[in-house]
Amino acid sequence: MSDFDQQPDTIFNTPQQKVASFTFDSAVARVFPDMIKRSVPGYAETVAMSGIIAGRYAQPGSNLYDLGCSLGAVTLAMRHGIQAAGERAAGCRIIGLDNSASMIERAEHYIALDEGNVAVEMVCADILQYPLDNASVTALNFVLQFIAPEQRLTLLSRIAAATLPGGALILSEKICFSTEEQLLQDELHLDFKRANGYSDLEIAQKRSAIENVLIPESEQAHIERLKAAGFRQVIRWYQCFNFVSFLAVK
Repeated sequence: MSDFDQQPDTIFNTPQQKVASFTFDSAVARVFPDMIKRSVPGYAETVAMSGIIAGRYAQPGSNLYDLGCSLGAVTLAMRHGIQAAGERAAGCRIIGLDNSASMIERAEHYIALDEGNVAVEMVCADILQYPLDNASVTALNFVLQFIAPEQRLTLLSRIAAATLPGGALILSEKICFSTEEQLLQDELHLDFKRANGYSDLEIAQKRSAIENVLIPESEQAHIERLKAAGFRQVIRWYQCFNFVSFLAVK
């Protein structure tokens, strides 16, 4: 088996005396495609549509960022989306950033296997510190929820400031709801994970690991913050249970 072969997610399938906080370490990197496919409803559609959105909003000679790129699925979707856009892809460069060295190592492997011709650079860096500029499209898919709430507006303001007029941000997040709807959405998400083969033990241990790491917010909180950051138009373009994707245009 190659070091880069994708493996099934069995991280939480045996009882753990003390469940450690969730981190994007080498163990998670090895199983990430299986984990996210079985945990995040609508993930494949979110990735594919990120490419289509990138194709519409890419501007010649600009940078496109995939912040918190993990294994580079959205990076690749953006690459092929802007290639299909013809002249808008001229001189574009895609930069994928993640603070997990294990994720970046695997992402570079997958990028190298791809036959796309738009320049791609994968960088191991903290997205809160990395300088952004000349951006036509930025993707921030299922990343903001792992950043401390008090740092979220600062990051989005930096992205907006780096975005060219008419450029766009794709933001995907797990959200929370009013009490009554929250209960139903939680149950539907649990049903989704069970339907994808996760046991109640795996679900419970994963929840313990991620409880204080992933902090969701309401849809309205996201929309208001995106506008406060400097985006003039914000729409929710996709939702599957408690996972949504926004398009914010400057």
